[in-house]
Amino acid sequence: MSRPHPPSEHPSRPRPPEAWAPLVRIARIATRPLERFLGIEAASGILLLTATAVALAFANSDWSDAYTAFWETPIGVHVGPFAFERSLSWWVNDGLMVIFFFVVGLEIRREVERGELSDRRRATLPVAAALGGMIVPACLYLAFTHEPSTRAGWGAAMATDIAFAVGVLTLLGKRAPSSLRILLLAVAVIDDLGAIVVIALFYSSGLSLAGCGVALFGFLLVLALQRFGVRAKLAYFPPALVAWAGTYAMGVHPTIAGVLLGLMTPVRAWLGTEGFVRDVKGELERIEQRPSEVNAHELAGYLRSVGAARREALSPAESLIEGMHPWVAYGVMPVFALANAGVSFGGFEPSAATTSVAAGIAVALVFGKPIGIALAIAVTLRLGFSQLPRGLGRRHLFLLGVVAGIGFTMSLFIAQLAFRDPRLLAAAKLGVLAASGLAGTLAFVIGRLMLDETQPAPEDDAERTTS
Repeated sequence: MSRPHPPSEHPSRPRPPEAWAPLVRIARIATRPLERFLGIEAASGILLLTATAVALAFANSDWSDAYTAFWETPIGVHVGPFAFERSLSWWVNDGLMVIFFFVVGLEIRREVERGELSDRRRATLPVAAALGGMIVPACLYLAFTHEPSTRAGWGAAMATDIAFAVGVLTLLGKRAPSSLRILLLAVAVIDDLGAIVVIALFYSSGLSLAGCGVALFGFLLVLALQRFGVRAKLAYFPPALVAWAGTYAMGVHPTIAGVLLGLMTPVRAWLGTEGFVRDVKGELERIEQRPSEVNAHELAGYLRSVGAARREALSPAESLIEGMHPWVAYGVMPVFALANAGVSFGGFEPSAATTSVAAGIAVALVFGKPIGIALAIAVTLRLGFSQLPRGLGRRHLFLLGVVAGIGFTMSLFIAQLAFRDPRLLAAAKLGVLAASGLAGTLAFVIGRLMLDETQPAPEDDAERTTS
């Protein structure tokens, strides 16, 4: 029996002609653990947790001043008399996070067009669950806070972090059925949409007409390029930059521009699967007719045609999600955590205001989320507006509510907008971190204790059919 070829020596995948075999083997050995890690579904949540731990370690160490100074480093552009300079943390929160919100907009558009939100009856359940999971925590937070300076943080108590939430369900393995993950994703998408509306309406300053004009011009340029049939993605970057700058100048948080651009992205493929197969098959047949006569110039032309077919097999929205999601999951979100999760526990100043903010957010996320989601789903089922996905029962819905209490990314982001007072902001961050950690732990323990690996449970399925 012959020994199987290692990846670097596989006959169908030979190494590049200029590569040196020993170095190729070393590179593959070094990158194999990273490839295995990135193949784990919960990898982004693990990386996000690691970034949070690093930020907390720096903020509570002898290097805390250096940590703060690093994120306050001024970075800007100077061209003649024009100068635009902001801190590094600003570029992360108002610049880099636009990419995160752009992908959120793409996912919302996809779900509305052909996902869980495309059918009214299927969409009713996650819409109701998301609304309940936003309204009840916000009200619960306001019940804890009474001073005007603290009440602005209600928006931070209503968001769900999808990376951590999916990571917890992944750790539960077969105990968390795929239908539960799909429902969680749908709830999280609507939750993100609600958070975006809240940011636009309640956490933006007074509107500037000049900025509004610039933003509108940028969005119109994007629409014009679409109508002219421009398919090159890089061509849309300049007008998107104009829209982002105009949104910032208008007084609305610039990440809203990312969401709107995502919602404007087409979700219908030009060629699709059949068109891709037809075009590629045609090019291959032309090459097969005279393979020895095809020179490099002709081959390049065939490859351009194949590349165009590959690019147009997916819709622009799907293609961008596939290409940008790893950058967001493994780049943007961990950097955001490094910049914003660093809370100094020693610097926390207990007072009526800071305690109410921290406790209000923690209680709202840990208890408000499951209560709101459970009540909303119960009312929707009772009125007959929707039905549970097959295989889900009360125990799964309880787990859904608990795991939705992991706020983190969006909660920290809204807290940054809500509080200008550093003491209240630190309290809000502390509440978000404590709630997210507790909700994640509770969800894992509850999943291990209440759910078994044989899905669905008979009584749960009966409950679904009689609801």
